[in-house]
Amino acid sequence: MLKSLIPILYAQLSPHRLDVRNARTGGTWSGAPELAIQQEPKPTILAVGDSARQAAAQTGARLVNPLDHPRSIISDYTLAEQLLRHAVQHVLRSGGSTWGLAPSPHLVLHPPSDPAGGYTQVELRALRELGMGSGASKVALWHGAPLSDEDLRSGNFPATGQVLQA
Repeated sequence: MLKSLIPILYAQLSPHRLDVRNARTGGTWSGAPELAIQQEPKPTILAVGDSARQAAAQTGARLVNPLDHPRSIISDYTLAEQLLRHAVQHVLRSGGSTWGLAPSPHLVLHPPSDPAGGYTQVELRALRELGMGSGASKVALWHGAPLSDEDLRSGNFPATGQVLQA
């Protein structure tokens, strides 16, 4: 009974798009993995996702994609954590929790296909910690075909992929 109250979120990460979905409620957040950051008087996030590009153009803020790097899945860990936290909180709020307190979600992170040579242990650990920093109580890293809500709810992932170990 209590386990069925824990949100199960699925996040597909790439340098071009971030998609987060709640497998229990169907709530989603989808957008460009970008943040508009105003530098003065102190660094402040003005906008996240698809609206970040427009906010940066209007205000002269710096546009940052923390998931875009030629050699690694994460170019700026701190901003990637802020981006994922924003998306996770949006999805959890869209679930319409009527309780004052909501349980921390379980999160399945799905990075893009393997880079040359596969992911390093450092990258896998960074992804796991990124998920924990977004508010998840449990994080799994998935490599394979996209997962359905039923895959996520049952915890039975297709044999054609694998859960990555950090």
